[in-house]
Amino acid sequence: MPKISDAQRETRRQQILAAALRCFSRDGFHNTTTADIVRESGVSQGTLYLYFTTKEDMVVALADDRHQSEAFLNALAQSEQDPVRGLLTLIELHGRGLTEPRRLDARRVGVQGWAESLRSPRIHASVVGGMALVREAIGQLIQRGQRTGQIRPEVDPDGVARTLIATFQGLVLQVAWGEPVDLHACGRTMRDMIGALLTDAGKLTLAASPAFDPPAEPSLD
Repeated sequence: MPKISDAQRETRRQQILAAALRCFSRDGFHNTTTADIVRESGVSQGTLYLYFTTKEDMVVALADDRHQSEAFLNALAQSEQDPVRGLLTLIELHGRGLTEPRRLDARRVGVQGWAESLRSPRIHASVVGGMALVREAIGQLIQRGQRTGQIRPEVDPDGVARTLIATFQGLVLQVAWGEPVDLHACGRTMRDMIGALLTDAGKLTLAASPAFDPPAEPSLD
């Protein structure tokens, strides 16, 4: 049989993962069978097993792929010369994911992954590891802001990071539920939370930075 290229292999892998994402979003992890994913993806059972041995393999792969995308967003925020602007950029980039209807399946499956992490050590390691990357990025920006005198020195970087992540995760859950979330109000509140951490010098950057302006309610169409 002719060998397939790495690009073709990755395309097939993404085809299977996209099908698994739709199935998991629609029916949940435990109600989805590999036969369901085979039908959804259009590949054979044998082809699926060349890439993934179990459904858990697919769950971990979906989480790892999402974390790679988040790492790119983290790097963009870290590239900002002004740490306060970098913090606002990080919040905005992650927040925009809440407004994209095409990412609804990913949000629903992400919430399911949080629950699965309580029973599966592999999924737990992936979920916690991904969160740690975001927490580290926020903490580094806070520390940079403290060195530049823009963030109050008594602020605890890890405490801020965990609180911001918890707020975002709560919004992810509410959007996944289909709640009519007013992201305008949430964005303003997040800016107020950041403002409470800043010195007068940091507040100048905040005042000069444009507000995050998402749709008032994310469309679920």
